[in-house]
Amino acid sequence: MKKQALMRLLQTLSLLLILVLPVISTSAYAVDFNQDITPEDQAKFDEMLTPVMKIYNLVKYVATVIAALVLLFAAISFMTSGADPRKREVAKSMAMYVVIGLVVIWAAPLAVTYIL
Repeated sequence: MKKQALMRLLQTLSLLLILVLPVISTSAYAVDFNQDITPEDQAKFDEMLTPVMKIYNLVKYVATVIAALVLLFAAISFMTSGADPRKREVAKSMAMYVVIGLVVIWAAPLAVTYIL
């Protein structure tokens, strides 16, 4: 019974997607992307972006503090692993993921600025 209900739901969602998708794709053609940005529009965008950037900076610094603590834990785990190679590998991979995460968090604005 559950399988039939799930199949019925899947069929309904598929039909809905088939009916709605052409409308969405047609409305995408209505937008003119070749317009120049006016100074007023740029000012409005900057005004909207200011709180977002404040939140991003807060998250970036909080994540950096958490990453420093996790990196410290990974270093202590590495030093106390003794002769256990599994614990050493876990500590090294933990440190590697922390560094990769920090690079992504701190390089994201540079990548966005470069792309835009």
